[in-house]
Amino acid sequence: MPAPSLDAINAALATVNDPEINRPVTDLGMVKSVDAFDDGAVAVAIYLTVSGCPMRGAITDRVTEAVQAVPGVTSVSVDLDVMSDEQRAALRTTLRGHDEREIPFAQPGSLTRVYAIASGKGGVGKSSVTANLAVAMAQMGLTVGLVDADVYGHSIPRMLGAYDPPTMVEGMIMPPQAYGVRVISMLPFKPGGVSQPVAFRGPMLHRALQQFLADVWWGDLDILLLDLPPGTGDVAISTAQLLPNAEIVVVTTPQPAAADVAVRAGTLAEQTHQKVAGVVENMSSFPCPHCGEPIDLFGMGGGAIVAETISALLGTDVPLLGQIPFDVALREGGDSGAPLVLSQPDAPASIALQRIAETLGRRPRGLAGLSLGITPAGRA
Repeated sequence: MPAPSLDAINAALATVNDPEINRPVTDLGMVKSVDAFDDGAVAVAIYLTVSGCPMRGAITDRVTEAVQAVPGVTSVSVDLDVMSDEQRAALRTTLRGHDEREIPFAQPGSLTRVYAIASGKGGVGKSSVTANLAVAMAQMGLTVGLVDADVYGHSIPRMLGAYDPPTMVEGMIMPPQAYGVRVISMLPFKPGGVSQPVAFRGPMLHRALQQFLADVWWGDLDILLLDLPPGTGDVAISTAQLLPNAEIVVVTTPQPAAADVAVRAGTLAEQTHQKVAGVVENMSSFPCPHCGEPIDLFGMGGGAIVAETISALLGTDVPLLGQIPFDVALREGGDSGAPLVLSQPDAPASIALQRIAETLGRRPRGLAGLSLGITPAGRA
C-alpha cells in the first residue's frame, strides 16, 4: 500500500488556519515537517509561535482533522515545537510588512468600518449594547474586533467571558477571541486583576488606546467596534485623533434628562470632524407581563430627541438606529458572559440588537479616501 500523497497532505494543511492569526499555517511558516508512511500513518510537526501557546490544543485538533480527511491516511500524530527568535521575527515581517507601529484602520486603503460606541453618561447600557452588537455581527459572518476603550471602567471581558490573556509575538499582541469576536481590554495588563484601579492621566490613556490599535494583530477585520467611556473626555478625543474615519454611535435611554446629556456625545463630532452613524435607544418600553400594555420604565422619546437634535446641530441626517426594549436578561447575560443575542435570539431585545447590527454591518463603504489605482489619461 503506497504512502498517502505528501502533496495532498500539504494541501490539507493549507486549509488549517492559526486560531489567533486566522491565516493558514503553511503561509505562516508553522509547518516544520510532514512524514507519510506506507501503513497510512502521517506525522506532522508544527511550530508554535511561543512556548505555552494557549491555542496549542486547537491547532493540534485542526491539523489532525484536516490531515485525517486525506485519502489513504489511517492515523495522524502531531508534534509541537516552538519558533526560534529568527522565525518569529520573520513571522512579524510577514504579518506587518514593516517595523513601524502604524494603525492599519487609519490608512487610506482600509476597508474596515470603525464604530465608536459613545454615551453622554454612564448607566445607559452602552457596554451591553456594544458586546451584543459585536457578537451579532460575528454571527452574520463578519470578522469583528472589539476594543474595550473604557480603560478605567472596562467591562467587556466579563460581558463576553473573554478572560484569556493575549499572546505576545515579537511585540505583537494576539487578542483572545470570544464568540468569534477578537477582544482587547486593559484587564489582562493589570497584575492585580479586576480590583486593581487604573490611575492614568490623559497622555497615558492616549498611549494605551494607541497600543490597542497599533500593537494588536487584528488581521483583516470587516468591523472594529470601540466601547468608549462615557462623556467627551480624553479617550473620545484620542479616538478622533487616532481614527479620524471612525463613526460615532450614540447610546441613550428614553429618559429626556439622559437624552440631553447624550446629545453632547454626538455633537462632539462637529469639533472632531467625524460622522455620527446614528442613535440607539436602550431600555425602551416593554410589554407588561400581565396585561401586555407597554411600560415606559425609563420614560419615552429620548432616542428620537437625541437623533433629531444632533441632526439639527450638525446639519445632517442622523437616524434612530433602533429601540431596544428593557430586558433583565440583557443585564444577566452581561454578568454571566452569555450575550443575549446568543442565549435568547428570539427575545424582543435580541431582535432589536440584530436589526441594528444588520444596519451597521451591511452598510456599503464609500470610495472616499481610497486609492483606486487609476491614472488619468492624457488629452489628445
